[in-house]
Amino acid sequence: MQLEFTSGGGLVRGHLAMPAASASSGRFGLVLCHGFPAEPPGQRNAPQSYAELADRLAAETGWVVLSFDFRGAGASEGQFSLAGWLEDIDAAVAELRRQADVEGVWLAGFSTGGALALCAAGEDESICGVATFAAPADFEDWAADPRRFLDHARSVGVVQDKDFPADFDSWARELREIRPLALIGKIPPRPVLVVHGAEDDTVSLMDARALVDAADNLVELRVLSGAGHRLRHDPRAVAVLLGWLDRQHI
Repeated sequence: MQLEFTSGGGLVRGHLAMPAASASSGRFGLVLCHGFPAEPPGQRNAPQSYAELADRLAAETGWVVLSFDFRGAGASEGQFSLAGWLEDIDAAVAELRRQADVEGVWLAGFSTGGALALCAAGEDESICGVATFAAPADFEDWAADPRRFLDHARSVGVVQDKDFPADFDSWARELREIRPLALIGKIPPRPVLVVHGAEDDTVSLMDARALVDAADNLVELRVLSGAGHRLRHDPRAVAVLLGWLDRQHI
């Protein structure tokens, strides 16, 4: 089911996957968070890919699964900012709870979406657990040269307004201040799954190990041999997520 909801004054568009009517575990909900686009507009199919993943997860687990396009990405309105994307996760969680009578909501995110899912769960104790895939431990690479990164964000289409951001310094400061490393330790004993590719040349495996250390090793780490960065397309990663969801409870 296609849907839209508001976040930060703009429309965010998503896809809600419902389990079969006979499923007994529809009381659980999952929000899927995609990563930062790697390609210019018109050359990416991430929104459709995540909608398909949502459908598969709902069918195989009996969960209610919401995938959505962060502001500035896919079909959603708005312009990219880290704080804005974090706000979008909160809005997606609220929308899932509004759409379905779920007892608990978990998050699963890839790359930037995974990092922000950790931040969201660290700040919101009502989130039951988080699974991340190829998530960076911080955004220092972007923060090191924020004007260059803004140019990159424009090139991939998540910033389209030539006058955005109105306050560049505040926009850039978020790249340093929003840090999964500082928040992951607040999540346990709620379950956290950290999955990373051993050959990831975009986000170092050291980021995954740093996240685990920051949580005092109270998380589950899975390193996929030979895997790169795009774990959404690695069937082993999806299998790990399915297994992890199957073990969740309240």
